[in-house]
Amino acid sequence: RPLSDERTLKNHEQHRERVNCGKAGSAMVRTHTQIVSTRGQGDAHDITGVGAAAIAASGLRAGVATVFVVGSTAAVTTIEFEPGAIADLNRVFETLAPRDGDYKHHLRWGDDNGSSHVRAALLGPSVSIPFVGGKLALGTWQQILLLELDTQPREREVIVQLVGE
Repeated sequence: RPLSDERTLKNHEQHRERVNCGKAGSAMVRTHTQIVSTRGQGDAHDITGVGAAAIAASGLRAGVATVFVVGSTAAVTTIEFEPGAIADLNRVFETLAPRDGDYKHHLRWGDDNGSSHVRAALLGPSVSIPFVGGKLALGTWQQILLLELDTQPREREVIVQLVGE
């Protein structure tokens, strides 16, 4: 991989240490991290509890929670977390960016995860969700989903950053 990825990771680690807890006016910033082990492309995790736990531990009552996955081959979104909806989402991704498709990325790096990068770019690495009264403002059937898109198992770092009071 390019050297710039290593520099970016090092800068990210240094930056995370600097902003773990800060104050901007009356708003407070809190950052929580969690490692999630995945099994490869299509593996889905309900990480709503990670966001809820971060809010509970922060002491904040109202604000915005950003839930972010580090890496270019995983994604975070909201969904009704049930097997049918997860299967439907994975089927759509297989149609849009088939795993066995012909990707220029494979030629550049000699790997097999071109579909992973395309899928992650389509869905994105984060969601921002308001919280009120110390609770995420999610609908009854709405959960936060971490979707592994790489072709092999990974240890994913999920960052929950809270801005609130």
